Amino acid sequence: MYSAIILAAGLGRKAWPYGEYRQKCTLPIANVPVVRRLAKNLIEIGVNQIVVVVGHHAQQVQGAVADLPGIEFITQDPVGGTATAALSATKKVINDRYLVVYGDVVTAVENFQDFVKRFDESGVGAAAMLQRIEREDPSNWICGGIDGDFLTGVEGHPRGGTYRLCGIYALRSNMTRYLLRNPGIATRVPVGGMPPPEAEIGNSFQVMIDDGQQVLAVETNQFFVDVDKPWHILEANRLVIDYLMNQIEGHQIDDSASISDAAEIHGKVVLGKNSVIGPRVVVKGGLIAGANNNITNGAILGGHVLVGDHCRISDYCDVGSSTIGNRCIIGHGAEMSGVMFDKVYLYHYCEMSGVFGTATDIGAATVCGTLRFDDRDTAHQISGRYEVPPIGANATYMGDYCRTGVNAMIMPGTKIGSYSVVGPGVILNEDVPSKTMIMAKQELVKKTWGPEKYGW
Repeated sequence: MYSAIILAAGLGRKAWPYGEYRQKCTLPIANVPVVRRLAKNLIEIGVNQIVVVVGHHAQQVQGAVADLPGIEFITQDPVGGTATAALSATKKVINDRYLVVYGDVVTAVENFQDFVKRFDESGVGAAAMLQRIEREDPSNWICGGIDGDFLTGVEGHPRGGTYRLCGIYALRSNMTRYLLRNPGIATRVPVGGMPPPEAEIGNSFQVMIDDGQQVLAVETNQFFVDVDKPWHILEANRLVIDYLMNQIEGHQIDDSASISDAAEIHGKVVLGKNSVIGPRVVVKGGLIAGANNNITNGAILGGHVLVGDHCRISDYCDVGSSTIGNRCIIGHGAEMSGVMFDKVYLYHYCEMSGVFGTATDIGAATVCGTLRFDDRDTAHQISGRYEVPPIGANATYMGDYCRTGVNAMIMPGTKIGSYSVVGPGVILNEDVPSKTMIMAKQELVKKTWGPEKYGW
């Protein structure tokens, strides 16, 4: 049997505007918190004990997973490096073999199944999951070298690299000592590199290798996303929904649900209890919808769309490939592509593209620009460093509890902090801090006018 340690204590600063008032590990991916999806994957592969390390916004993590079997919690105080967090949890581990998993990763259960199988067959003391780097800059990640089936070394944020560490590890209990021996800083960095003084767990694996220990390297065979920055929310949602759609063989319509004969359906549909697809609706791709949804009156759904519960999508709105949370409204003439958390309202005549936080109200005729005049992707500043995302560079990223006024225009790649307001008529071309109101100042010219101006 396996135990597992999930590390869910981090501050999530790089995920702003979503990590400030929300624990990053609880961000919804396909309407399920990241940490809950992760815990259920581990339970599915036979893990009988999960120790969750909490810290920043601990109660949010506890609320997301406390009802699952075999869950325990330990608090990391103060919040430190991942090796320190994992070491603090090992005193609760009851099995000889255990997994250490970062709480912000989104992947398919098949990756875990293959990882555990390969580790069991190898007989070595430790293993690491790695992902081939394809689109992102290797200098964004902790990278590893591979020779055959084994890890040859760990390097922090190198200028070049083929594989990155996924934050998924397996250890036998006799290897726990290497967590204690972590040097507290990355020992292998490029010339000119400036590693922070942090006990990152990858450094412990480098110590193992330096001691002559064999560390199994297992490459991912299914999708994998580390939800580290805002655009990773878009990427993870798209990959999970595509994965879920591929599991569906045909229509799955609850007995209490209904589809109008006047609807036009071109893809697979999953429809939950009491949900309705009404007349003139067009489903161009695939649709997975939960319970008590009203999708009606000419709504157009293109690509793969996932809808939560208690939503209204109606009146000739146009929804591209998207995740729609619970109790959302997309109304007359509204256009949407991306991710809506719970209770986001797009009542009418708005064009939205990006990620929109919980309980956000979008004013009529609000527009999110997605194409720059120079046709380039927007560079985003993350922790003082500029980078161009491989996807979602020109999307809008709006935190929780926000509002826009009528005719607000949000330029490509803009981020808006939680509890903020973008007022009527504002043309927004810079990031907005949390708890901020941005209003346009109008200058009026007042003159006399009347029939005398026409010679009367």
